[in-house]
Amino acid sequence: MSFEKKIKKAKRGNEHAFQELIQDEKNKLFRMAYLYVKNEDDALDIVQDTIYKAFVSIKQLKEPHYFSTWISRILINTALDFIKKNNRVFPFSDVDGIHEDQNLRIEEKLDLLEAIEQLEVQYKTVIIFRYYKDLSIKQIAEILNCPEGTVKTRLHRAINQLKSDLKEECI
Repeated sequence: MSFEKKIKKAKRGNEHAFQELIQDEKNKLFRMAYLYVKNEDDALDIVQDTIYKAFVSIKQLKEPHYFSTWISRILINTALDFIKKNNRVFPFSDVDGIHEDQNLRIEEKLDLLEAIEQLEVQYKTVIIFRYYKDLSIKQIAEILNCPEGTVKTRLHRAINQLKSDLKEECI
């Protein structure tokens, strides 16, 4: 069954079609949630809440080819709500599941991850999407539901903050 047909069936209430769509996205959703909370159980809870919210509101999806973007936006909002609700700061120091640059030593990777952990949530989000998920500025703007200029500004500020933090560590 084609992707478009699965979306149409899911919008009509077909649970099996929705399950097939989720099956294609579940690993990506879990990895993204884990990047936010750094706890497997909490990440699974966030993914479960995301899937429930998506199932309940699938009829609101206007463009089928934006399904992945749409469900990613639901996951981000769910993860941020979870963090606010539990008032926690989660470590970003684990390198598991993160796209690693083979040219960096493990110490440099940990320094970078620690610096990313220190960023404000809005900056951390754009860094994760841009450099760990390889999304374009336009895709990030769609997911975050904000203008592309805002994404560029946040990305620029995040990079400058990371440069500053990493320079201080090297000195």
